Amino acid sequence: MLNRISIDGYFASLNEETFGMDWFVHDPEVDVALRSGRGTLDTLILGGRTYRGFERSWVPILHNPQAPQSMRAVAEELTAMTKIVFSKETGELTWANTKRYNGSVGDVARSLKEGEGTDIMVMGSGTIVQQLAREGLIDEYVFILTPVVAGKGKPLFEYVDRFGLMLIEAKAFASGNVVLRYRLQQ
Repeated sequence: MLNRISIDGYFASLNEETFGMDWFVHDPEVDVALRSGRGTLDTLILGGRTYRGFERSWVPILHNPQAPQSMRAVAEELTAMTKIVFSKETGELTWANTKRYNGSVGDVARSLKEGEGTDIMVMGSGTIVQQLAREGLIDEYVFILTPVVAGKGKPLFEYVDRFGLMLIEAKAFASGNVVLRYRLQQ
């Protein structure tokens, strides 16, 4: 699981026009650090709202020769991944390598974890994170702690019972962002 989170614990603002990403402090050094040493990811699980926001943001960057190379690299990586979208909407999913599911997020995640392939990542998608966290299906939590007090927004763990995490890495950046990696405590 990878999510930006404000100092006061929100993963998204309430601004639907920006898909909740209006307070993020973007830092290309954070993007590079997240990709290095992580291994290969081949599957991305998203909720419908996060998918629409990602598609609206990353597809244009992918096709923009003037976009910074670091942003294009992220767009290429996301495009190459299999994207599993949980959504009841019926609109067409046009981003390459995207599949829609309506069933149980937990059942699909368990099936993916048992299958062949590399790591699976969940980005954004607070309700999916909550469902997977409740079922103990997230092995690693990566937070980009953003130097912003959002004041209000969407809490990441609103409907989740208490559980323990073990810190495995913390790295601060000049932008004020801090990347925190945790493993689920057994």
